[in-house]
Amino acid sequence: MMDLKVKPFFLDDEAITWVNQTLSSMTFDEKIGQLFCPIVYSDDENELQNLIDNVRPGAVFYRPANAEKLQDCLRILQNRSKIPLLVGSNLEDGGNGAAFEGTYFGRQMLIAATGDPKKAYQLGKVACREGAAIGVNWAFAPVVDIDMNFHNPITNVRTYGDDPKRVLEMGKAYMKGATEEGVAVAIKHFPGDGVDERDQHLLTSVNSLSYEEWDRTYGDIYRGLIEEGAKSIMVGHIAMPAGEELFDGKPCHRVIPASLSKNLMQNLLRKKLNFNGLIISDATPMTGFTCAMDRKTAVPTAIENGCDVFLFNKDLSEDIRYMKDGFNAGILSEHRLNEAVTRILALKASLGLHEKNRAGKLVPGREALSSLQCPEHVQWAEECADRGVTLVKDTQNLIPLNPKTNKRVLLQILGGFPSNDRVMESFESLLTKEGFEVTRYVPETPEMIFGNAGVESFRSAFDLVIYIGNVENASNKTVARIDWHTMFGLGNNMPWFVREVPTIFISVGNPYHLLDVPMVGTYINGYCNSPYVIKSIVEKIMGRGKFTGISPIDPFCGRWDTKL
Repeated sequence: MMDLKVKPFFLDDEAITWVNQTLSSMTFDEKIGQLFCPIVYSDDENELQNLIDNVRPGAVFYRPANAEKLQDCLRILQNRSKIPLLVGSNLEDGGNGAAFEGTYFGRQMLIAATGDPKKAYQLGKVACREGAAIGVNWAFAPVVDIDMNFHNPITNVRTYGDDPKRVLEMGKAYMKGATEEGVAVAIKHFPGDGVDERDQHLLTSVNSLSYEEWDRTYGDIYRGLIEEGAKSIMVGHIAMPAGEELFDGKPCHRVIPASLSKNLMQNLLRKKLNFNGLIISDATPMTGFTCAMDRKTAVPTAIENGCDVFLFNKDLSEDIRYMKDGFNAGILSEHRLNEAVTRILALKASLGLHEKNRAGKLVPGREALSSLQCPEHVQWAEECADRGVTLVKDTQNLIPLNPKTNKRVLLQILGGFPSNDRVMESFESLLTKEGFEVTRYVPETPEMIFGNAGVESFRSAFDLVIYIGNVENASNKTVARIDWHTMFGLGNNMPWFVREVPTIFISVGNPYHLLDVPMVGTYINGYCNSPYVIKSIVEKIMGRGKFTGISPIDPFCGRWDTKL
């Protein structure tokens, strides 16, 4: 029997009474519905009401949208729901994880580069204050993975770097800010991403550390955050053979994601780490989940083996049927069903949602939206960018730039992301205001095919080349590397000209690009493409500010040539 009076819920007698009475009054269908957190795309009132009437979910999740429209949708959903809803959002980088108008505070690695836990606290405050203003009460953050493998395409700048102590310190600071704003965190992704170079969206990735290695790295992080009061943990589709072997007492010869593993959720997380809070799976349409077991079995097994909330669906009505069929077949026990629903209700009660529901305050009024990009939040974000932007190397002593000696600039952006236009326009505008004559590199136009061009003609055209690496951290990608525009492998926009024309590489995404451009003598990591970071970078390359960021990872990728 779980104790709801202790960490992390700390419920009083009145709240426990609400949990118990609510549970005892629920029908079987209502209990099944509580297990699900579907992603919602619609803003149609009838569709939203039908979702509540037919599914009775315990939680919902929206992608970022217009703040007022999202507020309206959440108000419809909460007003229709018999039991107040948990509302989740990916509040990793700021309020922009919930609404378009939210503050893009910065990627976690930018915060880590400041070396100041106060910035992680401010990230938690900004992200969760702005999320709460819309109606969000559950942050799928912070990311507490360790970026051990620079080839990993999904951890990267989403992490606080490669030092477990820093990850724990920053994670605690974020959680403090979130808690002060009345938002629960879901620390992720247990048992820990960042060891494998593969993405759990695409397969079941593997945390291959020995148990001893895991225990003094990821284990320390989760123990510390559990002790600090983390209310929920997101379990990834990540296998951990050492964890299976620890409890089975024999070699592991199967690939089972933590989201389906009784050993990792019940034995390791619940019993050994003493976690009493709520466990939510990562998104279950990921191949890391779907390839492990047939879905009809996997849906109820995830709950039976330790998950309390089932995140997203291949087909919502089908998954609900699978959950019910699994209960009737004995895959999902009545004990685990009631235990999971109890924890869901307990999390809601710990956030005071039952009281807010009675007072009609589950979704704030329009006035709360004034916090989005308010002056205080913008100031904090600007300060974070100023302190986090990192000069990795300048072996050619190129900085500060001078528009008199480096006037004609060839500006090239790498990445192919929707944000390219915004990032390119921002850099071009700021550089033009500084007095540079900027020429954009446009792939596959005759005047921009430099592979076969003479050296003299190139040198006569440009005084400086600036690469903008805008390779954003994104799911469903096997790598986060540079794709060059080439003609027969002879160069085109590749940096063949670094000994002819001064060249600078500015990354506002992946911090490991020196692996592919070791020949570039001046390299800067901005860690994200927020407007505050872009502005700060230009200020610093012009000599109007010092580079104070300290890299939270090895930007040289363990290679000697990247340092030259």
